Amino acid sequence: MDFLRGLLGKRGSRTTSSQEYERLTEDADTSGLEPSEALDHYAGREEEVPFSWVEYAIFGLLGMAMLWAWNMFLAAAVYFHKRFEEDKWVADNFQSAILTVSTITNLVVMWILTNMQQKASYPFRINLALLVNTVTFSMLAASTIFMVGASPSVYLVFVLVMVALTAYATGLIQNGAFAFAASFGRSEYMQALMAGQGVADTGSSSGTSAFVYFLTAVAVSLAALLAFIPLAKRHNQLVEARLGDRMAESMASVEEAERSARKVITPKQLFVKLHWLSLAIIVCFAATMFFPVFTAKIQSVRGDGDDSDLFYLAFVQLLFGLTNGWLGSSCMMAAGEWVDEGERRPRAASWGSASSWA
Repeated sequence: MDFLRGLLGKRGSRTTSSQEYERLTEDADTSGLEPSEALDHYAGREEEVPFSWVEYAIFGLLGMAMLWAWNMFLAAAVYFHKRFEEDKWVADNFQSAILTVSTITNLVVMWILTNMQQKASYPFRINLALLVNTVTFSMLAASTIFMVGASPSVYLVFVLVMVALTAYATGLIQNGAFAFAASFGRSEYMQALMAGQGVADTGSSSGTSAFVYFLTAVAVSLAALLAFIPLAKRHNQLVEARLGDRMAESMASVEEAERSARKVITPKQLFVKLHWLSLAIIVCFAATMFFPVFTAKIQSVRGDGDDSDLFYLAFVQLLFGLTNGWLGSSCMMAAGEWVDEGERRPRAASWGSASSWA
Protein backbone atom coordinates (compact mmCIF):
# COMPACT_ATOMS: atom_id res chain seq x y z
CA MET A 1 0.00 0.00 0.00
CA ASP A 2 2.77 2.47 0.93
CA PHE A 3 4.62 1.41 -2.22
CA LEU A 4 1.60 2.31 -4.37
CA ARG A 5 1.22 5.68 -2.69
CA GLY A 6 4.89 6.45 -3.18
CA LEU A 7 4.80 5.27 -6.78
CA LEU A 8 1.84 7.46 -7.64
CA GLY A 9 3.22 10.38 -5.67
CA LYS A 10 0.15 11.09 -3.59
CA ARG A 11 -0.90 10.28 -0.09
CA GLY A 12 -4.60 10.54 -0.86
CA SER A 13 -7.32 12.22 1.11
CA ARG A 14 -7.06 9.91 4.08
CA THR A 15 -4.12 10.50 6.39
CA THR A 16 -3.30 9.60 9.92
CA SER A 17 -2.44 13.16 10.84
CA SER A 18 -3.81 14.21 14.17
CA GLN A 19 -5.01 17.44 12.56
CA GLU A 20 -7.27 15.75 10.00
CA TYR A 21 -10.10 15.07 12.42
CA GLU A 22 -10.98 16.67 15.68
CA ARG A 23 -11.86 13.88 18.09
CA LEU A 24 -15.22 14.37 19.76
CA THR A 25 -16.13 13.34 23.24
CA GLU A 26 -18.68 10.60 23.67
CA ASP A 27 -21.33 13.10 24.76
CA ALA A 28 -20.81 15.52 21.87
CA ASP A 29 -24.09 17.08 20.83
CA THR A 30 -24.97 16.50 17.15
CA SER A 31 -28.71 16.89 17.52
CA GLY A 32 -28.73 20.22 15.67
CA LEU A 33 -26.76 18.99 12.68
CA GLU A 34 -27.90 17.73 9.34
CA PRO A 35 -27.30 13.98 8.85
CA SER A 36 -24.37 14.57 6.47
CA GLU A 37 -22.80 17.02 8.95
CA ALA A 38 -23.24 14.57 11.80
CA LEU A 39 -21.54 11.87 9.77
CA ASP A 40 -18.60 14.19 9.07
CA HIS A 41 -18.22 14.82 12.82
CA TYR A 42 -18.03 11.11 13.47
CA ALA A 43 -15.88 10.32 10.44
CA GLY A 44 -12.74 10.21 12.57
CA ARG A 45 -14.11 7.20 14.41
CA GLU A 46 -13.95 5.10 11.26
CA GLU A 47 -10.28 4.41 11.94
CA GLU A 48 -11.25 3.05 15.36
CA VAL A 49 -13.26 0.13 13.99
CA PRO A 50 -11.40 -2.94 15.29
CA PHE A 51 -10.31 -5.61 12.86
CA SER A 52 -12.16 -8.92 13.20
CA TRP A 53 -11.10 -12.21 11.63
CA VAL A 54 -14.72 -13.32 11.76
CA GLU A 55 -15.81 -10.32 9.71
CA TYR A 56 -12.85 -10.86 7.38
CA ALA A 57 -13.95 -14.48 6.83
CA ILE A 58 -17.52 -13.39 6.07
CA PHE A 59 -16.33 -10.88 3.50
CA GLY A 60 -14.15 -13.60 2.03
CA LEU A 61 -17.23 -15.81 1.73
CA LEU A 62 -19.10 -12.99 0.00
CA GLY A 63 -16.20 -12.71 -2.43
CA MET A 64 -16.45 -16.42 -3.14
CA ALA A 65 -20.19 -16.15 -3.76
CA MET A 66 -19.51 -13.23 -6.10
CA LEU A 67 -17.70 -15.39 -8.68
CA TRP A 68 -18.59 -18.94 -7.69
CA ALA A 69 -21.78 -18.98 -9.73
CA TRP A 70 -20.03 -17.85 -12.91
CA ASN A 71 -17.24 -20.38 -12.44
CA MET A 72 -19.82 -23.14 -12.19
CA PHE A 73 -20.87 -22.37 -15.76
CA LEU A 74 -17.24 -22.67 -16.84
CA ALA A 75 -16.75 -25.89 -14.91
CA ALA A 76 -19.87 -27.41 -16.47
CA ALA A 77 -18.73 -26.68 -20.05
CA VAL A 78 -18.17 -30.37 -20.78
CA TYR A 79 -21.66 -31.20 -19.55
CA PHE A 80 -23.21 -28.46 -21.68
CA HIS A 81 -21.30 -29.63 -24.75
CA LYS A 82 -22.67 -33.13 -24.25
CA ARG A 83 -26.21 -31.76 -23.95
CA PHE A 84 -25.78 -29.73 -27.15
CA GLU A 85 -23.78 -32.16 -29.31
CA GLU A 86 -26.86 -33.19 -31.32
CA ASP A 87 -27.02 -29.67 -32.76
CA LYS A 88 -23.66 -28.68 -34.23
CA TRP A 89 -24.41 -24.95 -34.35
CA VAL A 90 -25.48 -24.88 -30.71
CA ALA A 91 -22.48 -26.99 -29.66
CA ASP A 92 -20.09 -24.65 -31.48
CA ASN A 93 -21.60 -21.40 -30.24
CA PHE A 94 -23.06 -21.98 -26.76
CA GLN A 95 -19.91 -20.78 -24.95
CA SER A 96 -19.85 -17.54 -26.92
CA ALA A 97 -23.56 -17.08 -26.26
CA ILE A 98 -23.08 -17.61 -22.52
CA LEU A 99 -20.18 -15.15 -22.39
CA THR A 100 -22.06 -12.51 -24.41
CA VAL A 101 -25.26 -12.69 -22.36
CA SER A 102 -23.34 -12.65 -19.08
CA THR A 103 -21.06 -9.74 -19.97
CA ILE A 104 -23.77 -7.50 -21.43
CA THR A 105 -26.22 -8.17 -18.60
CA ASN A 106 -23.60 -7.60 -15.93
CA LEU A 107 -22.37 -4.37 -17.52
CA VAL A 108 -25.88 -2.93 -17.89
CA VAL A 109 -26.83 -3.86 -14.32
CA MET A 110 -23.62 -2.37 -12.91
CA TRP A 111 -24.11 0.88 -14.82
CA ILE A 112 -27.70 1.24 -13.61
CA LEU A 113 -26.84 0.43 -9.99
CA THR A 114 -23.87 2.80 -10.02
CA ASN A 115 -26.24 5.64 -10.90
CA MET A 116 -28.71 4.69 -8.13
CA GLN A 117 -26.75 5.74 -5.05
CA GLN A 118 -28.89 7.96 -2.87
CA LYS A 119 -31.66 5.50 -2.07
CA ALA A 120 -29.60 2.35 -2.48
CA SER A 121 -29.75 -0.34 0.19
CA TYR A 122 -26.51 -2.24 -0.18
CA PRO A 123 -27.45 -4.99 2.30
CA PHE A 124 -30.66 -5.51 0.30
CA ARG A 125 -28.69 -5.82 -2.93
CA ILE A 126 -26.37 -8.40 -1.38
CA ASN A 127 -29.25 -10.45 0.03
CA LEU A 128 -31.22 -10.26 -3.21
CA ALA A 129 -28.18 -11.41 -5.22
CA LEU A 130 -27.64 -14.43 -2.98
CA LEU A 131 -31.32 -15.35 -3.14
CA VAL A 132 -31.36 -15.08 -6.95
CA ASN A 133 -28.28 -17.30 -7.21
CA THR A 134 -29.80 -19.84 -4.83
CA VAL A 135 -32.99 -20.11 -6.90
CA THR A 136 -31.16 -20.03 -10.23
CA PHE A 137 -28.74 -22.83 -9.44
CA SER A 138 -31.44 -24.90 -7.78
CA MET A 139 -33.26 -24.76 -11.12
CA LEU A 140 -30.07 -25.66 -12.99
CA ALA A 141 -29.48 -28.62 -10.69
CA ALA A 142 -33.06 -29.77 -11.24
CA SER A 143 -32.62 -29.39 -15.01
CA THR A 144 -29.96 -32.11 -15.00
CA ILE A 145 -32.70 -34.53 -13.91
CA PHE A 146 -35.99 -33.19 -15.25
CA MET A 147 -34.89 -31.65 -18.57
CA VAL A 148 -32.76 -34.47 -19.97
CA GLY A 149 -35.18 -34.91 -22.86
CA ALA A 150 -35.20 -31.25 -23.90
CA SER A 151 -33.89 -30.41 -27.36
CA PRO A 152 -30.54 -28.54 -27.59
CA SER A 153 -32.22 -25.31 -28.71
CA VAL A 154 -34.75 -25.37 -25.87
CA TYR A 155 -32.10 -26.16 -23.28
CA LEU A 156 -29.86 -23.40 -24.66
CA VAL A 157 -32.63 -20.85 -24.16
CA PHE A 158 -33.12 -22.12 -20.61
CA VAL A 159 -29.38 -21.91 -19.86
CA LEU A 160 -29.10 -18.38 -21.28
CA VAL A 161 -31.99 -17.21 -19.10
CA MET A 162 -30.19 -18.71 -16.09
CA VAL A 163 -26.97 -16.98 -17.17
CA ALA A 164 -28.77 -13.64 -17.40
CA LEU A 165 -30.20 -14.09 -13.90
CA THR A 166 -26.78 -15.01 -12.56
CA ALA A 167 -25.19 -11.98 -14.23
CA TYR A 168 -27.90 -9.79 -12.69
CA ALA A 169 -27.11 -11.27 -9.28
CA THR A 170 -23.39 -10.80 -9.83
CA GLY A 171 -23.94 -7.12 -10.60
CA LEU A 172 -25.99 -6.72 -7.43
CA ILE A 173 -23.45 -8.38 -5.15
CA GLN A 174 -20.44 -6.67 -6.74
CA ASN A 175 -22.04 -3.28 -6.35
CA GLY A 176 -23.34 -3.98 -2.86
CA ALA A 177 -20.42 -5.88 -1.34
CA PHE A 178 -17.68 -3.43 -2.29
CA ALA A 179 -19.72 -0.47 -1.04
CA PHE A 180 -20.63 -2.36 2.12
CA ALA A 181 -17.00 -3.29 2.81
CA ALA A 182 -15.92 0.33 2.36
CA SER A 183 -18.39 1.45 5.03
CA PHE A 184 -16.45 -0.49 7.68
CA GLY A 185 -13.35 1.63 7.13
CA ARG A 186 -11.05 -1.42 7.05
CA SER A 187 -9.07 -1.92 3.86
CA GLU A 188 -8.49 -5.53 4.93
CA TYR A 189 -12.15 -6.30 4.26
CA MET A 190 -11.79 -5.07 0.69
CA GLN A 191 -8.86 -7.44 0.33
CA ALA A 192 -11.01 -10.26 1.75
CA LEU A 193 -13.50 -9.78 -1.09
CA MET A 194 -10.70 -10.00 -3.63
CA ALA A 195 -9.22 -13.07 -1.94
CA GLY A 196 -12.63 -14.74 -1.92
CA GLN A 197 -12.93 -14.20 -5.65
CA GLY A 198 -9.52 -15.81 -6.06
CA VAL A 199 -10.70 -18.86 -4.13
CA ALA A 200 -13.77 -19.09 -6.35
CA ASP A 201 -11.53 -19.11 -9.42
CA THR A 202 -9.78 -22.25 -8.20
CA GLY A 203 -12.66 -23.92 -6.41
CA SER A 204 -13.95 -26.22 -9.15
CA SER A 205 -12.92 -29.66 -10.25
CA SER A 206 -13.53 -31.03 -13.73
CA GLY A 207 -14.19 -34.52 -12.47
CA THR A 208 -17.51 -33.79 -10.78
CA SER A 209 -20.99 -34.03 -12.30
CA ALA A 210 -22.94 -30.94 -13.34
CA PHE A 211 -25.55 -31.66 -10.68
CA VAL A 212 -22.89 -31.38 -7.98
CA TYR A 213 -21.48 -28.21 -9.58
CA PHE A 214 -24.83 -26.48 -9.44
CA LEU A 215 -25.65 -27.81 -5.99
CA THR A 216 -22.33 -26.49 -4.71
CA ALA A 217 -23.22 -23.02 -5.99
CA VAL A 218 -26.50 -23.25 -4.05
CA ALA A 219 -24.61 -24.23 -0.88
CA VAL A 220 -22.12 -21.36 -1.22
CA SER A 221 -24.92 -18.82 -1.78
CA LEU A 222 -26.90 -20.08 1.22
CA ALA A 223 -23.82 -20.08 3.45
CA ALA A 224 -23.02 -16.50 2.45
CA LEU A 225 -26.65 -15.47 3.01
CA LEU A 226 -26.64 -16.82 6.57
CA ALA A 227 -23.18 -15.47 7.37
CA PHE A 228 -24.21 -12.00 6.20
CA ILE A 229 -26.85 -11.62 8.95
CA PRO A 230 -24.43 -10.79 11.82
CA LEU A 231 -22.37 -8.60 9.47
CA ALA A 232 -25.42 -6.49 8.65
CA LYS A 233 -26.13 -6.08 12.37
CA ARG A 234 -22.55 -4.99 12.95
CA HIS A 235 -22.88 -2.44 10.16
CA ASN A 236 -25.97 -0.94 11.80
CA GLN A 237 -24.06 -0.58 15.07
CA LEU A 238 -21.27 1.32 13.28
CA VAL A 239 -23.78 3.66 11.63
CA GLU A 240 -25.40 4.38 14.99
CA ALA A 241 -22.01 5.14 16.52
CA ARG A 242 -21.01 7.50 13.73
CA LEU A 243 -24.28 9.40 13.49
CA GLY A 244 -24.86 9.51 17.22
CA ASP A 245 -27.73 7.97 19.15
CA ARG A 246 -29.94 11.05 18.94
CA MET A 247 -29.53 11.35 15.18
CA ALA A 248 -30.16 7.63 14.60
CA GLU A 249 -33.26 7.67 16.80
CA SER A 250 -34.72 10.60 14.84
CA MET A 251 -34.82 8.46 11.71
CA ALA A 252 -37.24 5.66 10.93
CA SER A 253 -34.32 3.23 10.74
CA VAL A 254 -30.54 3.12 10.93
CA GLU A 255 -30.43 2.44 7.22
CA GLU A 256 -32.49 5.57 6.52
CA ALA A 257 -30.05 7.60 8.59
CA GLU A 258 -27.12 6.21 6.65
CA ARG A 259 -28.80 6.97 3.32
CA SER A 260 -29.54 10.56 4.30
CA ALA A 261 -25.86 11.09 5.10
CA ARG A 262 -24.61 9.91 1.71
CA LYS A 263 -22.85 12.18 -0.71
CA VAL A 264 -23.84 11.37 -4.29
CA ILE A 265 -20.88 11.41 -6.65
CA THR A 266 -20.79 10.52 -10.33
CA PRO A 267 -18.39 7.99 -11.91
CA LYS A 268 -16.76 10.88 -13.81
CA GLN A 269 -16.02 12.71 -10.56
CA LEU A 270 -14.56 9.55 -9.08
CA PHE A 271 -12.37 8.94 -12.09
CA VAL A 272 -10.77 12.37 -11.65
CA LYS A 273 -9.57 11.28 -8.20
CA LEU A 274 -8.94 7.62 -8.98
CA HIS A 275 -7.68 7.70 -12.56
CA TRP A 276 -4.32 6.03 -11.88
CA LEU A 277 -5.84 3.27 -9.77
CA SER A 278 -8.70 2.85 -12.23
CA LEU A 279 -6.34 2.43 -15.16
CA ALA A 280 -4.26 -0.06 -13.20
CA ILE A 281 -7.38 -2.12 -12.49
CA ILE A 282 -8.45 -1.99 -16.15
CA VAL A 283 -5.06 -3.17 -17.41
CA CYS A 284 -4.84 -5.86 -14.73
CA PHE A 285 -8.27 -7.32 -15.45
CA ALA A 286 -7.83 -7.00 -19.22
CA ALA A 287 -4.76 -9.22 -18.92
CA THR A 288 -6.77 -11.56 -16.73
CA MET A 289 -9.40 -11.94 -19.44
CA PHE A 290 -6.88 -12.80 -22.16
CA PHE A 291 -4.65 -15.07 -20.10
CA PRO A 292 -7.08 -18.04 -19.86
CA VAL A 293 -7.53 -18.02 -23.65
CA PHE A 294 -3.86 -18.79 -24.17
CA THR A 295 -3.64 -21.05 -21.13
CA ALA A 296 -6.28 -23.38 -22.58
CA LYS A 297 -4.24 -23.75 -25.79
CA ILE A 298 -1.02 -24.72 -24.00
CA GLN A 299 -0.46 -28.49 -24.08
CA SER A 300 2.12 -30.40 -22.09
CA VAL A 301 4.88 -32.05 -24.15
CA ARG A 302 5.91 -34.27 -21.26
CA GLY A 303 5.27 -37.97 -21.43
CA ASP A 304 3.96 -40.00 -18.54
CA GLY A 305 7.47 -40.98 -17.47
CA ASP A 306 9.27 -37.60 -18.04
CA ASP A 307 10.01 -34.61 -15.63
CA SER A 308 6.99 -32.66 -14.53
CA ASP A 309 5.54 -29.26 -15.72
CA LEU A 310 6.76 -27.64 -12.51
CA PHE A 311 8.52 -24.79 -14.32
CA TYR A 312 5.36 -23.76 -16.16
CA LEU A 313 3.17 -24.08 -13.09
CA ALA A 314 5.58 -22.36 -10.67
CA PHE A 315 7.13 -19.65 -12.84
CA VAL A 316 4.29 -18.82 -15.19
CA GLN A 317 0.93 -19.63 -13.63
CA LEU A 318 1.93 -19.02 -10.01
CA LEU A 319 3.76 -15.76 -10.66
CA PHE A 320 0.90 -14.50 -12.81
CA GLY A 321 -1.60 -15.30 -10.08
CA LEU A 322 0.50 -13.64 -7.37
CA THR A 323 1.20 -10.44 -9.29
CA ASN A 324 -2.35 -10.22 -10.63
CA GLY A 325 -3.86 -10.73 -7.20
CA TRP A 326 -1.46 -8.34 -5.48
CA LEU A 327 -2.00 -5.52 -7.95
CA GLY A 328 -5.78 -5.88 -8.10
CA SER A 329 -6.18 -6.15 -4.32
CA SER A 330 -3.78 -3.29 -3.58
CA CYS A 331 -5.59 -0.90 -5.91
CA MET A 332 -8.97 -1.82 -4.47
CA MET A 333 -7.70 -1.35 -0.92
CA ALA A 334 -5.95 1.95 -1.69
CA ALA A 335 -8.95 3.57 -3.36
CA GLY A 336 -10.53 4.58 -0.06
CA GLU A 337 -7.51 6.69 0.81
CA TRP A 338 -7.92 8.87 -2.28
CA VAL A 339 -11.49 10.04 -1.67
CA ASP A 340 -13.37 11.88 1.05
CA GLU A 341 -15.16 9.92 3.77
CA GLY A 342 -18.64 10.68 2.45
CA GLU A 343 -17.64 9.41 -0.99
CA ARG A 344 -16.41 5.98 0.07
CA ARG A 345 -19.68 4.07 -0.08
CA PRO A 346 -20.78 5.35 -3.51
CA ARG A 347 -17.13 5.22 -4.58
CA ALA A 348 -16.92 1.53 -3.75
CA ALA A 349 -20.21 0.85 -5.51
CA SER A 350 -18.84 2.33 -8.72
CA TRP A 351 -15.37 0.95 -8.12
CA GLY A 352 -16.75 -2.56 -7.77
CA SER A 353 -17.89 -2.45 -11.38
CA ALA A 354 -14.27 -2.80 -12.45
CA SER A 355 -14.22 -6.36 -11.17
CA SER A 356 -17.13 -7.23 -13.44
CA TRP A 357 -14.59 -7.36 -16.27
CA ALA A 358 -12.51 -10.03 -14.56
